[in-house]
Amino acid sequence: QVQLVESGGGLVQAGGSLRLSCAASGLTFSSYAMGWFRQAPGKEREFVAAIRWSGGSTYSADSEKGRFTISRDNAKKTVYLQMNSLKPEDTAVYYCAADRSMSGSPVAARYAYWGQGTQVTVSS
Repeated sequence: QVQLVESGGGLVQAGGSLRLSCAASGLTFSSYAMGWFRQAPGKEREFVAAIRWSGGSTYSADSEKGRFTISRDNAKKTVYLQMNSLKPEDTAVYYCAADRSMSGSPVAARYAYWGQGTQVTVSS
């Protein structure tokens, strides 16, 4: 059974930082690209960042470039999202997801497995 478990969310003031983690089990982690998405209340789920199976290539949404960094540790079967200079509009539930294609994608439908999410709240 595949499980993706996010952690590291919480309440932070604007300008602060958080590091999200997503621990995977039940799959060959190094064979999957990983992605982070988020969903704010009343809004659709949106792409945040993705990383190839090898970690050699990453990309992120324009609004997060320079502030968010995705990384992975295949030995620990964990993907991370370092978020700096947080803004109130970053408030959302953040989800990690696994993509069998190994290359990563900004398209949510490409991802086969999803975690339950972790809440990030940024106060002004």
